[in-house]
Amino acid sequence: MSQNRVSNSRSVAFLTLGCKVNSYETEAMQKLFEDAGFQVVDFNSHADVYVINTCTVTNIADRKSRQMLHKARKMNKNATVVAVGCYVQAAKEALEQDEAIDIVIGNNRKNEIIQILEEHRDGKETAISAVVDMSQENEFEMLSIDSVSEKTRAYIKIQDGCNQFCSYCIIPYMRGRVRSREEASIVTEVEQLVHNGYKEIVLTGIHLSSYGIERAENEGKPALLQIIVRLSQIGGLERIRLGSLEPRIITEEFVKTLSGNTKFCPHFHLSLQSGCDATLERMNRRYTTKEYYEKCELLRKYFVNPAITTDVIVGFPGETEEEFNETYGFLRKVSFSQMHIFKYSVRKGTKAENMPNQVKDEVKTARSNTLISLEKEMAQEYKTLYIGNVENVLIEESITIDGQTYQIGHNERYLKIAVQSDIDLSNKIMKVKITADLNKEILFCEIMD
Repeated sequence: MSQNRVSNSRSVAFLTLGCKVNSYETEAMQKLFEDAGFQVVDFNSHADVYVINTCTVTNIADRKSRQMLHKARKMNKNATVVAVGCYVQAAKEALEQDEAIDIVIGNNRKNEIIQILEEHRDGKETAISAVVDMSQENEFEMLSIDSVSEKTRAYIKIQDGCNQFCSYCIIPYMRGRVRSREEASIVTEVEQLVHNGYKEIVLTGIHLSSYGIERAENEGKPALLQIIVRLSQIGGLERIRLGSLEPRIITEEFVKTLSGNTKFCPHFHLSLQSGCDATLERMNRRYTTKEYYEKCELLRKYFVNPAITTDVIVGFPGETEEEFNETYGFLRKVSFSQMHIFKYSVRKGTKAENMPNQVKDEVKTARSNTLISLEKEMAQEYKTLYIGNVENVLIEESITIDGQTYQIGHNERYLKIAVQSDIDLSNKIMKVKITADLNKEILFCEIMD
């Protein structure tokens, strides 16, 4: 690590790598800095403090985290460079020896970042490294926001940690066991965001489906469902959306209750990873394709054309051509509205790292390309279902396409929809009629009178 380089000026720049939980935590740290009198500037600008919220989900994420930390140092050799987050947990010793970095802060200490920075300014050795053993952490790290960089939609972290230990994933070791945020704290934050003009919130977590499971009073009860119902009672909040879910939370009670909630968005990101039972077992995913398909059918029983999206990993160790073909057939059977396709990446420290029959990179690429083509086909089929429909669109931004100004937003099912207008309609929910495809990504509409 470098020596104390903090100047007396007060500008700070942030960079976020990784997931929506990281994004939320960065927004919360930004609020802490603003409250402490710092001016927030763009990451590519000259700043006195650079905070990089790192990711370690893959080896590529590790490399990107290192690159961005070193980039910050090059932009201002006298700045204080702060590394926070999951990569810090994974590479604590290496980062402590890195001359480009002044302070390393692990998970569950980000809420102390201002105090740690000030101690570093005073030259206290304890401020250089603030990394805890996540396996010993039992308390939810309290961070909060009252605004976000997005003007219409706010992501709210309500859960941290994971107890699943999928064989390819390092995150349970970096984030620790499941910890859930108190309901009152969530309600207070959402009320403040609504007061500040936000119409839509997205509940997020490292393993969102596990929200509340560690609490005795929630045993046997769907705590996530309870908080959704409670938040829907907040006046002025128009939409509640969920982050990634596990299939086990999709029960008759859960889906039936949500289907009667007018503020809930029927957009379900239901994590799959593979459509082959043998591969799912090696991944330690704890469900079968039959169980997963039944959950999708349950969603379609209570919602008309719900948006069901997912993640798929190709080239997991041992995946044969037959297993891949099983996955392809299952994806086609479910007919997702959108898929995110990932090539398996070896992650040091996971069980999958040492599994036999690692798949060659060229095979992974070919399989990935095949599923990307399927994804485009299914996404287009899903969008076509909405041509002629009347939809409610929350307008988020203005963009220019072929010289024309469009107001862009999403409906409850997270379809991107555009209306041609020079008038800024940001943060307004407009009733529109879908008329056609504008392009492969966006549906075109006209405003209803």
